[in-house]
Amino acid sequence: ATPSYFSNNQTRPVEQVSWYDIMVYCNRKSIQEGLTPCYVKGDDTNPENWGTVPNGGDDSWNAITMNINANGYRLPTEAEWEFAARGGNLSQGYTFAGSNIVGDVAWCEGNSGSAIHLIGTKAPNELGIYDMSGNVWEWCWDRYSLYSSSDQTNPEGATSGLYRVKRGGSWYHYNYYCQVAYRDRNKPSNRNSDVGFRILRRIP
Repeated sequence: ATPSYFSNNQTRPVEQVSWYDIMVYCNRKSIQEGLTPCYVKGDDTNPENWGTVPNGGDDSWNAITMNINANGYRLPTEAEWEFAARGGNLSQGYTFAGSNIVGDVAWCEGNSGSAIHLIGTKAPNELGIYDMSGNVWEWCWDRYSLYSSSDQTNPEGATSGLYRVKRGGSWYHYNYYCQVAYRDRNKPSNRNSDVGFRILRRIP
């Protein structure tokens, strides 16, 4: 059953899901499809053994680790999200995911009518990916922290911190927030009608 505020819309992004909820969803989906789950809580990858998803901050859930080499489903790291949103190696350096004109690629405060919209109804970016700017914020794996001043290759984020990263802007926010460079954060227990997610898995 969809938890979304905008109910009965199977072709719209799911929202009102916490970061904790997504840990459970990804591992359940991985197990269901015979894949190796990416997330580990207390040395256990089976979310049926993790207990009830908390509605507030929880140290044991915050301590979930990720096996980035597993072939199961997971959230992108912040670096992976931005690389994809910018168009990967095909990037044209656009301000938004696929264009310098926000209305071409994003549903945001100026054009959404205060509602979530069907996926794929705006133009895709250089990689053919839709809606990485606008419609709903997308959770990332990383804890929110300042970027490192040293060069890094595909970093997995900080090892401590209360907040988790969200990227992309939403139907509710001004176009400024839809820029691929813009960073924001949320408590991992929060569920909001303008925050959803996008998952990935490794290609064998």
